[in-house]
Amino acid sequence: MTKMAPELPIEVDSETGVWTTDALPMLYVPRHFFINNHTAVAEALGVDKYAEILYRAGYKSAWHWCEKEAELHGLVGVEVFEHYMLRLSQRGWGKFVTEAIDLDAGTARVRLEHSAFVYQLGKTGQKEEYMFTGWFAGAMDQILAARGSSLRTVAEQTQSAAEPGCEVGIFTVQPLTDAQG
Repeated sequence: MTKMAPELPIEVDSETGVWTTDALPMLYVPRHFFINNHTAVAEALGVDKYAEILYRAGYKSAWHWCEKEAELHGLVGVEVFEHYMLRLSQRGWGKFVTEAIDLDAGTARVRLEHSAFVYQLGKTGQKEEYMFTGWFAGAMDQILAARGSSLRTVAEQTQSAAEPGCEVGIFTVQPLTDAQG
């Protein structure tokens, strides 16, 4: 087992018990607890409705996080996206690898290895990581806006390791079309 990397410090306030990383308060819960709750909400609302809600919330959160981290660390462009993928990978969701990114075109392709959802749920035959899609578009759009671009994007999961014959998840980011906007 690897120890926590010093570049991802976790601070615990001895009086309040609040955990903090990257100046953000964090919650530390077992993977099964989170995924069981996630699955219960999806069952109650329906996966499509829940995925839509998560997309919007994740988009907004990713935009905010990327904006603050870019400012804090003096990051720009692709550096911001890569920093975001690194931090997501260090937080137990899985390993996120940017396979391709083109800011001028507003496109990216992200591979997800070691998905927490797949580890917990197994081969369900479904795309289980839909929670992440808004994160990628939110990150991309924040970076584009910071560059002065009016281009906006949409992300989708095209493959999951939970599906038969697949070993990794794949997410794509593409420019919004008039029909999507």
